[in-house]
Amino acid sequence: MEDRTLAALGLDVVPREHPLEYPGAWPRESGLLDGDRLLPLDRWAFEDRVPVISIGSNACPAQLRHKLADSGITSPLPMVRARVTGVGIGVSAHVSLMGYVSNSPVATPGRVSELFVLWLDARQLTVIDASEGVPLPHGNFRRAWLPAPDVRIELPDGGTLPGAYAYVNRRGVLHDGTGSPRTHPGQRPLLTNLLATLPRLRDLFGTTPETFSARARADRELCEKGTRLFKEEGLVTAGGLERYVTTTEADPRGAPPAA
Repeated sequence: MEDRTLAALGLDVVPREHPLEYPGAWPRESGLLDGDRLLPLDRWAFEDRVPVISIGSNACPAQLRHKLADSGITSPLPMVRARVTGVGIGVSAHVSLMGYVSNSPVATPGRVSELFVLWLDARQLTVIDASEGVPLPHGNFRRAWLPAPDVRIELPDGGTLPGAYAYVNRRGVLHDGTGSPRTHPGQRPLLTNLLATLPRLRDLFGTTPETFSARARADRELCEKGTRLFKEEGLVTAGGLERYVTTTEADPRGAPPAA
């Protein structure tokens, strides 16, 4: 019998514990996260659950398991690899208390990205919302519904969804020097580049990715200083998905998520 544990699949590193590994390892294919295992899926849509597009570490099974286990949740979670047109991976304009600079969704009209759609039940959704700061008045992310046809989400069987949620950064994203959102090259190269080009960032966080992560972890005041620095240096732009953010995260499909 095939070993489907996260360790055997090379998916067991938790970015919250190893920030320079952010966003963590993503599966090569769809699967059902069930405890410490990633099992095969036999379908791609779950009407009693809420679809959420994963941009960063929420597509890392070990990170998901870590977040949910902290709240005592062990229920299985379907992860479906999809072709998403109109949403890509940018760089969040904030320094995380976890010790990294996270991915953030950006609008990419006409461009296709391979991303995971999580199908979350009500308890799982509450935990993931909390991990992204959704319930907080000044949290880093807001959950927004991205509707078709603005965003096309194609499932492995060729079917499409009427839309899905994504966590849109309320602080904006970093741009590439031309005003367009920059892409996230991975944590270590990103931090290396930012520290090399921003002397004030080096003054706060040191000269290497290792010192950056070590100083940022759990230091709220320092993280806020780093976040303000991005804005003061003129590095922040809109991600292009802000117009989808509303004052409520109610399911637009007209039905609440299952308990």
